[in-house]
Amino acid sequence: MNIQEKVKSFFKEVYVEMKRVTWLSKKEVVRYTLVVLVVTIIVSAFLGGLDYFFSSAIKMFIFK
Repeated sequence: MNIQEKVKSFFKEVYVEMKRVTWLSKKEVVRYTLVVLVVTIIVSAFLGGLDYFFSSAIKMFIFK
């Protein structure tokens, strides 16, 4: 089997597998994207708050 036949076979198999995939609806994609964005914002705010708290605490002890 030469390289051209291997490539052709590969893309045929990819095509068959892609037909089997269950794709999300647009509504599901939007909902999951919003969930990821909200969780990212909440976690970043929490970590930013911790960073601010610990920075302030360290500055208070060091520059006392």
